[in-house]
Amino acid sequence: MKKTLAVSFIAASLTVAGCANDPNNTQKGAAIGAVVGALLGKATGDNDKSRYAWGAAVGAIAGGAIGNYMDKQEEELRSELSDTGVQVVREGDNLRLIMPGDITFATDSSTISPNFNPVLQDVAKVVNNYEKTVLMIKGHTDDTGSEQYNQALSERRASAVKNVLTNYSVNPTRITTVGMGEYAPKVPNSSDANRSMNRRVELEIQPLTQSNT
Repeated sequence: MKKTLAVSFIAASLTVAGCANDPNNTQKGAAIGAVVGALLGKATGDNDKSRYAWGAAVGAIAGGAIGNYMDKQEEELRSELSDTGVQVVREGDNLRLIMPGDITFATDSSTISPNFNPVLQDVAKVVNNYEKTVLMIKGHTDDTGSEQYNQALSERRASAVKNVLTNYSVNPTRITTVGMGEYAPKVPNSSDANRSMNRRVELEIQPLTQSNT
């Protein structure tokens, strides 16, 4: 049902966006922004519930210790993933792992590539050492194919990463998944190389703080 609602909303939004004979870039951007916001809104709602449940179980990080806690986790992730092709990005007190689709999945597939399982095992090993965090997994695609198909594929890929992490003992209460479809590209879908960059899964690691538990 969640997938159906998400796809229906996308289709409706695109219909509205297409009502003008020649919508300009601002109109297109607003329509796409509405879709992205709706998708993230659904994920954020789920993540709030998971955050509260997990926060109640393990407690929050004291304000002054948040930066140091995330510094250590970042250092361990960079060490474990240095030769894997996974990018580790620091954004304030959050961490983002960018997993390129060409090393994570076969083309047009939501089955994790066997060679990538050990990489996710390394990710799980680190995040299991830092239980005062919650995870949001975002699946992304390029713009090849229909919006509905890409949305469903991105959801399946995010769920596949979650399933592997939980198999490596990451508590599922910590994890929220969301499919972003083709609506949050890293770069314009203007070439095969760019499309390859847009086919990815991102894992956001967020600290549990007293203000959000």
